[in-house]
Amino acid sequence: MGKIMVTETPIAGLVIVEPAVHADSRGYVMETYHQRDFEAAGLPTAFVQDNQSQSRRGVLRGLHFQMRKPQGKLVRALRGEVFDVGVDLRPGSPTYGQWFGVVLSGENKRQIYVPEGFAHGFVVLSEVAEFAYKCTDFYDPADEGGIRWDDPALRIDWPIGREEILLSDKDRVLPLFR
Repeated sequence: MGKIMVTETPIAGLVIVEPAVHADSRGYVMETYHQRDFEAAGLPTAFVQDNQSQSRRGVLRGLHFQMRKPQGKLVRALRGEVFDVGVDLRPGSPTYGQWFGVVLSGENKRQIYVPEGFAHGFVVLSEVAEFAYKCTDFYDPADEGGIRWDDPALRIDWPIGREEILLSDKDRVLPLFR
């Protein structure tokens, strides 16, 4: 089976990963992660934690990052549709403070690899979405940082109305980027 297609984005290291999908009248099968394929593409292969969430339309989770123990994340929507965003926070990066977003869905089966040193977030566009991601380091709540989703310096173009956005109490009070 195997083989993935990796598409570069305007931000170095932040890449779209599309697995080969083998479909027939019974359904489909695909490899969402294959160590040799990821090695060949120059992507990380040491994932230590898998997470999954379910959210309803308008839920926005993020923008989150780990400060001293950064996590790379391979993310995808299992069901439904989300708009997923990575923001470059790498000091000295030529794209520092820039963001890239992509629609991930159970239909398109795209994944995005968000490297260490990025803030990450997503908003649910469908009625319900199940979201899964693999992490390169363990989550540490004492190390978590974040940036407000609507930060005017970032100008993220979320494809959903402000009035539809649903935030956790924690995300509602995140600081601004600058």
